[in-house]
Amino acid sequence: MGAQVAIIGAGVMGETLLSGLVRAGRPADTLLVGEKRPERAAELTERYGVEVVDNRTATRRADTVAVVVKPQDMAALLDEIAPELRQGQLLVSLAAGITTSFVEARIPDGVAVVRVMPNTPALVDEGMAAISRGSHCDEQHLVEAESLMASTGRVLRVPEKQQDAVTAISGSGPAYLFFVVEAMIEAGVHLGLPRTTATDLVVQTVVGSAKLLRETGEHPTVLREQVTSPGGTTAAAVRELEDHKVRAAFLTAMEAARDRSRRLAEEAG
Repeated sequence: MGAQVAIIGAGVMGETLLSGLVRAGRPADTLLVGEKRPERAAELTERYGVEVVDNRTATRRADTVAVVVKPQDMAALLDEIAPELRQGQLLVSLAAGITTSFVEARIPDGVAVVRVMPNTPALVDEGMAAISRGSHCDEQHLVEAESLMASTGRVLRVPEKQQDAVTAISGSGPAYLFFVVEAMIEAGVHLGLPRTTATDLVVQTVVGSAKLLRETGEHPTVLREQVTSPGGTTAAAVRELEDHKVRAAFLTAMEAARDRSRRLAEEAG
């Protein structure tokens, strides 16, 4: 019997999905990986005990095909695997900016397509994935896509028209937070702290603050005000952030990310 799930594309996110599925209890003999590089294939087989084959074989033998490639590589890959796709199969696309209509136009009619926007915290099972259905996708297909992505974190269903905004917020979001962490560490060094001390302070502050947000369910404004005493140190710092229009800069940055996401499908095709 053929494998149930094939992962096409064994880069960072492809391997993250594979390792998450293995940790979640999916038997290795129900997983296939499509990979052309022999050395990479051997590495994956040794690490996870999965069978690694060419892309077309993986597609032919699978019930669900997860495509984890760069947007600019999507059209060529779909052309390669389209002859092996069949009605009733599920194709899960993890390529940023690529619409379900883009995928459906290049594959046989009747193949269910689900679009996914993951993010890199999936590497530590704290990912955030947003999924959207294509025109041939039913509830069972959505549930299977949710099951795949739940192996690496949380999953949320959204209308596809919101996916470009999702990309801007959570898909690219880790980079914004890392940027802030970098800035805070550099500020700590500037203020006289050893870099290792500044790093420990900032990283734990970020982790703790995120946990506080999630576990209390409080609005971030409420939590910020709890730290901000009138006339105190935090109030002085927040005033500087407001004076430098940091809030507006974040909005502008995320609008730029959304607009870039919208253009990716056009450039891919």
